[in-house]
Amino acid sequence: MATARRTPQELRSYRWFGPDDLRSFGHRSRTKQMGYGSEDFAGKPVVAILNTWSDLNTCHTHFRERAEDVKRGIYQAGGFPVEVPVMSLGEQFMKPTSMLYRNLSAMEIEETLRCHPIDAAVLMGGCDKTVPALLMGAFTMDLPCVFLPAGPMLRGRWKTETLGSGSDVWKYWAERCAGRLSCDAWNEIEDGIARSAGTCMTMGTASTMAAVTEALGMTLPGASTIPAVHAAHSRMAAACGRRAVEMAWEDFKPSRILRRESFLNAVTALMALSGSTNAIVHLIAMAGRAGFRLTLEDFDAIARETPVLANLKPAGKYVMEDFHDAGGLPALLNQLRDRLHLDCQTVSGQTFGENIDGAEVYQNEVIAPRDHPLSPEGGMAVLRGNLAPDGCVIKHTAMESRFLRHTGPAVVFKDYPDLKARIDDESLPITADSVIVLQGAGPVGAPGMPEWGMLPIPKRLLKAGVRDLVRISDARMSGTSYGACVLHVAPESSIGGPLALVRDGDLIELDVPARRIHWHVSESEAAVRRAAWTPPEPRFARGYGKLFSEQVTQANEGCDFRFLHHGPSTPEPDIF
Repeated sequence: MATARRTPQELRSYRWFGPDDLRSFGHRSRTKQMGYGSEDFAGKPVVAILNTWSDLNTCHTHFRERAEDVKRGIYQAGGFPVEVPVMSLGEQFMKPTSMLYRNLSAMEIEETLRCHPIDAAVLMGGCDKTVPALLMGAFTMDLPCVFLPAGPMLRGRWKTETLGSGSDVWKYWAERCAGRLSCDAWNEIEDGIARSAGTCMTMGTASTMAAVTEALGMTLPGASTIPAVHAAHSRMAAACGRRAVEMAWEDFKPSRILRRESFLNAVTALMALSGSTNAIVHLIAMAGRAGFRLTLEDFDAIARETPVLANLKPAGKYVMEDFHDAGGLPALLNQLRDRLHLDCQTVSGQTFGENIDGAEVYQNEVIAPRDHPLSPEGGMAVLRGNLAPDGCVIKHTAMESRFLRHTGPAVVFKDYPDLKARIDDESLPITADSVIVLQGAGPVGAPGMPEWGMLPIPKRLLKAGVRDLVRISDARMSGTSYGACVLHVAPESSIGGPLALVRDGDLIELDVPARRIHWHVSESEAAVRRAAWTPPEPRFARGYGKLFSEQVTQANEGCDFRFLHHGPSTPEPDIF
């Protein structure tokens, strides 16, 4: 696509470095203080490398080296690279959840890009919430940018078994709780399940978000599946640097790339991958930042029309390294061309259709043929009913099929500490037909809507051979998780959603084919319970937690802050 090239005087950074005045003298002299000469930066695009590296973010341990690869590409293309560290969101160690800080990070990204002399950016992210945070901030600021995915780690290994991060943790933990796995074996699995830098190598939230970002058009073609430690990942990082320089000259920013149809392409990819339910929340928020409205109905409508083609854990058998070798996302999506908006623009400068042209599938057992899908419908469903008036979601491709239609009595826990304290109590009246209900786990209640939704199965039932139960909460669950887990119930219990009124023994009906969830309690009884209900005391009296609790929207609205929704542009900073 031919795009007019800007002059050096039209670059945004020129306002800092170009004028013959006292302020620009200071900017130039301080840049020279760092050892750079005028020939390094004068008249060149300044490309920021927003690096989310941290010693507490295990997925990003290779980002120091990758930042150098990006710099190499920027220099090759005639730009001036500046590496800028930004908040790192690592799901492994941040409590109660990194989701609590996604919006804080997005604010930092937006303001970091705004306040500095930056013409374009390479966004380095991977671990779950870094991806939407980087993109949400970049979409709002609207500078040219390209996303660099961290890439998945190598496949795990235990004896003859391929291990998938997250998915096989839950699987073998259940066996250990059932008394069928020794401590020595459990330690061996611990040593073998995460063998390199990179994100979870299953189709968890990190791999899902990388894939939907490629489907949005915000990565270079094929970037989302390259394993973190492959040489191709270093080459791709350098290519991102080169492309960012060209995008700066072209002023090729997100508002020139993204359309509502771009987000519909991302939803189609999500369903064909049987990806993480977390992507629903993130895509709604990302679309909102770009000025487009995505609804739960959009997700469900596309799910009904999109077959699952990726045979990846937790819903399938293989891991991301296999997916990449089988042809990756372009090969999968090339089979779904009739379901995609091929004329959408991408950061490559080509259309989405051009990006996937000619992509081949090399292993049909990993990427199924269109005429023999793993499932005729997408990997998740949106449910509605009197328990979730604003909707909830379930990943029905990763659960036991006997629960697609199920009615059972509720066993209710008021919050996660209550669940932990009582779930293995031998006197708990719970059977294989029961429905576990967790309250107080939503955006406001938890806070931050943690990944608690794969509620534990009592050890007594595990020992009896039970491996799945219907579980309902206003929480999220890890994209690496599986089971008959109803998630994202909206409105949440802590703000008075119907989930807050459920009591032990209430019958709850799940009907996934009909997209229905029903709480078998009369309207009059529900009204009596509502009159007796009192909201929980605010958890925070100050600080970011107070801001979060007061401003966060519900799951069906993306859990973004109300004051950050798309609107008039924020003025550029004055330079005096």
